[in-house]
Amino acid sequence: MSVENDIEDKPQPLVEHLIELRKRLVWSLAAFFAGFLLCFAFARDLFNILVLPYKWAVVWSGLDPDKMQLIYTAPQEFFFTQIKISLFGGLLLAFPIIAFQVYSFVAPGLYRNERSAFLPFLVASPILFIAGGAIVYFFLIPVVMMFFLGMQQAPEGGEVAISLLPKVSEYLSLIMSLVLAFGLVFQLPVVTTLLSRAGLVSAAWLAKQRKFAIVIAFIIAAVLTPPDPLSQLGLALPTVILYEVAIYAAKLVERRRKEQGGDAEETTSSEDEV
Repeated sequence: MSVENDIEDKPQPLVEHLIELRKRLVWSLAAFFAGFLLCFAFARDLFNILVLPYKWAVVWSGLDPDKMQLIYTAPQEFFFTQIKISLFGGLLLAFPIIAFQVYSFVAPGLYRNERSAFLPFLVASPILFIAGGAIVYFFLIPVVMMFFLGMQQAPEGGEVAISLLPKVSEYLSLIMSLVLAFGLVFQLPVVTTLLSRAGLVSAAWLAKQRKFAIVIAFIIAAVLTPPDPLSQLGLALPTVILYEVAIYAAKLVERRRKEQGGDAEETTSSEDEV
């Protein structure tokens, strides 16, 4: 193995590793706490931003947006809803710093080529999470809320009026659960590519398991999303598409490994001739 691929750091005692771990944890917690305080200062504004997809659904359903309202039935409910928003937002804001601290703690134990291979995934992971959250915010939530709004009943012909009055906590739980579900599902290409680089899975094996993956995708969608077909399809179909992307990514990894193996063989044969 070449010198440039060797691990750079020297063996350290366990106490020094624990001190380093404590330092990384302190920085991560400090970043999370700072993000939490910032989001809590603007919690009401953030909630109003999260309500926009519901407002779009009201407008697209032909209803009067001025009559739209969300309610809370317990005195402390909206306060704890703002706490949840702040926790969620603080975690999202602190994620780059937390990921950097994790990488800084693990990197000294990696070879240089392993560190250079790991960095692209560190960048791709938050980008894919944001992409999944954007699909939820701009497409899935409006469609789901339109579906629920369509179940309302007007007081005509002696029928009882049935109106949708979402609770602030339940609406936040809906959008947070969907954002988390889509954000995690969108990590599928990253996870499978890492597993492929480690030699734990292959593109052929992933392709062989495709039918099981489709069934599992719909089961996960049924568990993680509200009990309506639109949100379940909205999660299951992107999962299936991402699985195909993961297969293609695994093929690229295997192709690159073969090319590097061929280059290594040529270098070895040239050295032998010399």
